[in-house]
Amino acid sequence: MSDYILEMNHITKAFSGVKALDDVNLKVKRGEIHALCGENGAGKSTLMNVLSGVYPFGSYEGDIVYDGKVCKFHNIKESEAKGVVIIHQELALSPYLSVAENVFLGNEQTSVRGVINWTETRKKAHEMLEKVGLGEENVNVPVGSLGVGKQQLIEIAKAMAKKVELLILDEPTAALNDEESAQLLEIMLDLKKQGITSIIISHKLNEISYVADSITVIRDGHTIETLEKGKDDFSEDRIIKGMVGRELTNRYPVREGVKIGKTIFEVKNWNVFHPDDGERQMIKNVNLQVKAGEVVGLAGLMGAGRTELAMSIFGRSYGQKISGSLFINGKEVHIRNVREAIDNKLAYVSEDRKNYGLVLIDDIKRNMTMAALRNFFSQKGVVNSNDEIVAAEEYKKRINVKANSINQTVGSLSGGNQQKVVLAKWMLTQPDVLILDEPTRGIDVGAKYEIYCVINELAKAGKAVIVISSEMPEIIGTCDRVYIINEGEIAGELNKKEVTQERIMQCIMAHNRKDGKHE
Repeated sequence: MSDYILEMNHITKAFSGVKALDDVNLKVKRGEIHALCGENGAGKSTLMNVLSGVYPFGSYEGDIVYDGKVCKFHNIKESEAKGVVIIHQELALSPYLSVAENVFLGNEQTSVRGVINWTETRKKAHEMLEKVGLGEENVNVPVGSLGVGKQQLIEIAKAMAKKVELLILDEPTAALNDEESAQLLEIMLDLKKQGITSIIISHKLNEISYVADSITVIRDGHTIETLEKGKDDFSEDRIIKGMVGRELTNRYPVREGVKIGKTIFEVKNWNVFHPDDGERQMIKNVNLQVKAGEVVGLAGLMGAGRTELAMSIFGRSYGQKISGSLFINGKEVHIRNVREAIDNKLAYVSEDRKNYGLVLIDDIKRNMTMAALRNFFSQKGVVNSNDEIVAAEEYKKRINVKANSINQTVGSLSGGNQQKVVLAKWMLTQPDVLILDEPTRGIDVGAKYEIYCVINELAKAGKAVIVISSEMPEIIGTCDRVYIINEGEIAGELNKKEVTQERIMQCIMAHNRKDGKHE
């Protein structure tokens, strides 16, 4: 039997004449965890879609050799029958069905007459959940009532129920917090002990160097190299060099020539209650201010209330019984909805770009200009298409969106390029205050660097920028000043010289002690 469970030889795949994959080769050893690394748009997900039959045989060139045999998968059903199961970045669970129903969705436990055996379904679902560390979970509750971390593990349980031999995980930890991510990585190592081979696509290089046995780097549709643990340098800097083709000596560009001016944006005594529970206070008496040319960070643990604060400020998009005052350029503003927020030069880039940031079936041009359409691209309700085209072309070039044209649908872009389109959309509204919520979630180091350059450019133009991020190094690397939020309150404030990961955690712990919460 071959050492390799999978060999993909000379794979070439084109879309509208543009090669997404060009003569790609990949070899995966039996029983290993193999990582695929590369910038957004490098071709990683495309390669896995070719393997799993999402892009059927005949739509690409080259051979897939699985378990020593050449395979011609025409759809996902055929690849799953051979034990190849892919878990996409967007979870494929039905939120209103129970955990047990989801585990066997499309793979129902039926009797001879085709009737579902519910006793067997629940029993086997419980067995599968035990394998992924969810043995205590009730298999009868709707999947939608569980957190994203548990849903990701249920996807793996679903794969286990299909008798998986090769498990492909596309960005499995992108939406998870640190604790959930660590749990998922440990489960991958457990699956390895059970003889299951895994391929993981991730931008979190620290996770990859921890869990992977081999790393294949893809750049611009070509395979660049494969690194092996114990033989090659597995450091983050070495992986980055392969991904971007050069040493990235400074991951955070230096902000030069920025003069911090007077206070542009101020929030006073801001209080917000939960949208579904009027007794539950989410934001408690928050006060903050941002000066012209200043980048201010909001740090805190998951669920601390940072997104709730940002959305409530941005046209009361979150919460009820909201009280407090907002000041922009020294003048109090009363913002009751998103339209009034835009009119008052306030913009918010959501952490969930697919649901709140973009219309995926529409093109780049329309997505870029939609928020600014009323104020900048129309007169008396008539849209000036020429102005739209000029502005979209300018921003595509300015923030380096990799696409064939501004008429390409946004859904076909990689995550990093989608994020740039969302940024362009809000920059075109010419805001004075810009709130960026997890601006680099799920995107690679090269695209991150470009977004940090955009943040610097906004600061240089005298804007007030607020950055919310769960990645503490990002907060430290990009911000002039940081507010620490815990349990919906400001737990502390640190300037550039004071801010470290330890100081941020100390502020959170001290705040918990003050509130009588013992860690």
